[in-house]
Amino acid sequence: MRYISTRGAAPPLAFSEVLLTGLARDGGLYVPEDWPQFSGEDIQALAGLTYSEAAFRVMAPFVTDDIGAQTFAKLVEDTYAGFSHPAVAPLKELRPNEWLMELFHGPTLAFKDYAMQLLGRLFDHVLRERGEKVTVVGATSGDTGSAAIEACRDRAAIEIFILHPRNRISEVQRRQMTTVGSANVHNIAIEGSFDDCQDLVKGMFGDRAFRDEMRLAAFNSINWARILGQIVYYFVAGAALGAPARSVAFSVPTGNFGNIYAGYVARCMGLPVDHLVLGTNRNDILARFLSSGAMTLDEVRPTLSVSMDIQVASNFERLLFDLFERDGEALAQEMRRFRDEGVMQVSAGRLAALREIFDGHSMDDEETLDTIAGIYRETGELLDPHTAIGVAGARRHRRARSVPIVSLANAHPAKFPEAVERATGVRPALPDHLLDLFERPESVDFLPNDLARVQAFVRGRVVEKRVA
Repeated sequence: MRYISTRGAAPPLAFSEVLLTGLARDGGLYVPEDWPQFSGEDIQALAGLTYSEAAFRVMAPFVTDDIGAQTFAKLVEDTYAGFSHPAVAPLKELRPNEWLMELFHGPTLAFKDYAMQLLGRLFDHVLRERGEKVTVVGATSGDTGSAAIEACRDRAAIEIFILHPRNRISEVQRRQMTTVGSANVHNIAIEGSFDDCQDLVKGMFGDRAFRDEMRLAAFNSINWARILGQIVYYFVAGAALGAPARSVAFSVPTGNFGNIYAGYVARCMGLPVDHLVLGTNRNDILARFLSSGAMTLDEVRPTLSVSMDIQVASNFERLLFDLFERDGEALAQEMRRFRDEGVMQVSAGRLAALREIFDGHSMDDEETLDTIAGIYRETGELLDPHTAIGVAGARRHRRARSVPIVSLANAHPAKFPEAVERATGVRPALPDHLLDLFERPESVDFLPNDLARVQAFVRGRVVEKRVA
């Protein structure tokens, strides 16, 4: 299995190189040269397996040419052994043929754990094999940061720096990052939006001298291994609900497009995915794109679903690569134009191809609160604001009642207690392992939206460790 850049100018790499590289040197994102294909028998055989067993089968074609099958199987088994639910990603039926898949049973209570916990182990394995160290830098709109920190904490081969937009994530999300006392963890609050944080990370990767000096690596969803870990639960849900004999639809709250892109990949691999509902909040650039064929940048507006307060969804480039028939040069030109002008327009034919698979859905905070309240009255389930958008999208854009639709519950409601309590009158409690979260001391550094200042901070901390 070789991996190629969406912009066509970087050399193909093996899995372990893509794992450590993250962003391609031509500015593109790595994707597999070809999609592995799962037959109907392969999909049917997933039913009844443990989550770890199914995960190994789904991910093995992407990895085991580079990391041995036995080693990878052990890494996968260790990844999910500590999740709090025996099913790892359990399904709950809300209405006939309408399902909720709970993806918050990992250590940081968000779907990011399903890939991040694997990513940390993969990094640890590859770096130990090579006798190397890396500096992980990442941006978070809320959940990625805590999941990345939890995966990297206390690993001798990794220094991790996570940027978050100051005062634009929930207090629980912030404290899950800033209360980790590990010496290799560094939190940076940036004066700006998540897109500003993401641009700073891209700027660090784009500075080749800095990138090589610091040996930068990415834990954000620009890293292909993040997508890989998320493909699994689409197959698990599909097999549990009757695939390949019946197709399945999914509704996905969408920020940086990595989670829903994993569903698209599952479809490319042979899972019978009827359609994918892309849910957004007021920062609805992707929903507007699916409606008009024009992607137009706007300001980022704060919402209750803070992890989706994004305009530039990095992983959308991976989908565009296929939409542009894998012409990296043509896509690179289009992406440069989009960055310069803030507008991208695709042809009617390309838009029609997207609409065969994707439906766009957006809603504001009041609609989000109404959905949380309505689902609680109807089922007794507490939803976080992101999951509420997914459930509302599933109900509004479902194409056929005979096709089961699965809404992905991306975060535990206790990560957003104020919003949930405002909607339902019930304040969700944190799980036992986080009950003292608000009593733990915080450690965070505050920096302006300035690339040179952030680079100097990272370099200073890394050099300090090297000297020590």
